Amino acid sequence: MATPSSLPFKSLIFVSLIIFIFYQSFFLGVSAQSDFDLDDLEWLQGKEDDVNVVQSRLSHQRQCDFSVGKWIYDQSYPLYDATCPYLSGKVNCQMNGRPDSDYEKWRWKPDGCNIPRFDALEFLGKMRRKRMMLVGDSIMRNQWESLVCLIEHVIPPEKKTVSYNGSSMAFHALDFEASIEFCWAPFLVELKSGYQNKRILELDSIEENAQYWRGLDILVFDSAHWWTHSGEWSSWDFLKEGNRIFTDLNPMVAYEKGLFTWARWVDLNLDPRRTRVIFRSVSPKHNRDNGLKCYYQKEPLAYFRRQPHLPEQLFVLRGVLRRMRFPVYLQDITVMSALRRDGHPSVYVRALTEEEAQHPEGHSTDCSHWCLPGVPDAWNEMLYALL
Repeated sequence: MATPSSLPFKSLIFVSLIIFIFYQSFFLGVSAQSDFDLDDLEWLQGKEDDVNVVQSRLSHQRQCDFSVGKWIYDQSYPLYDATCPYLSGKVNCQMNGRPDSDYEKWRWKPDGCNIPRFDALEFLGKMRRKRMMLVGDSIMRNQWESLVCLIEHVIPPEKKTVSYNGSSMAFHALDFEASIEFCWAPFLVELKSGYQNKRILELDSIEENAQYWRGLDILVFDSAHWWTHSGEWSSWDFLKEGNRIFTDLNPMVAYEKGLFTWARWVDLNLDPRRTRVIFRSVSPKHNRDNGLKCYYQKEPLAYFRRQPHLPEQLFVLRGVLRRMRFPVYLQDITVMSALRRDGHPSVYVRALTEEEAQHPEGHSTDCSHWCLPGVPDAWNEMLYALL
């Protein structure tokens, strides 16, 4: 039985405990019931002059915004060449006969700070015993090839390999026990075949894709372009959510629904102490003028004459990230890449004869993907700075 003299002391302890919990919750912004603390999220803080990307959980501004800057011509670039064995034929513009190569020599310089030059050995050191996966469409595959080419040349042939597993593939640096992986999931949610082979995009189903995302140390996501294909290029026949079937849902409404499904999966299945998550913003296209707007462009735009039009997907994405519990970084590459209309394969998606190159109007062009070496190397230098 408590004595009268002990009661004030116990009351004092109880009051002190309540004050401590209130201080933690209100002033530090951390729930007293949280199963991790700010020290576990140290990687979110960065160095004072380190990378600045839009982030859904941190409202304060970093000292430097990596997405705002200019392209600088640098003779010491590129950091690898067209002989990289991991390049797809359609983005290997030099091998396909593109006559100019200056598009390979531009590096991104943010205003007020610098992105460190990519160091393959340092990157691999940071990736030792880790797995990184890039998830998305063919432009994310474009970025994966860039990243693999940035590191593979420092690894002896017998110490590197590529493996395949369903919709994913992985480059392995064996001595480092590290892998750089790619997972094909252009919508993030599931596209299935239904009655009479009709394509059904299930806006609330994701596990068939997400099974490949478990156990990763770093996940980089992208999903944008496939949501806006229309007419004969439409990516689906029907949209499905629960038991409801849609045939004419606004693509951006569908995009938001799909992103919320992805966001819920991340919130419920990933641990920020274990996994870093980055979402790369939409890569711009320059395919107006019948797809020839990027043909014979030889240098970046120095600036925009008027405020550039930002794709609707970017606004939808920012809104979804703001409502997530998990701290996801938005790596904003949209405006910086919009200056690079010179960086696309254009007609050099395949080897052309001299006569074909002089008359490109009758040939297929690509003003969406990027020549490699090229623009995605700058995205990966930004990614390197994050690590």
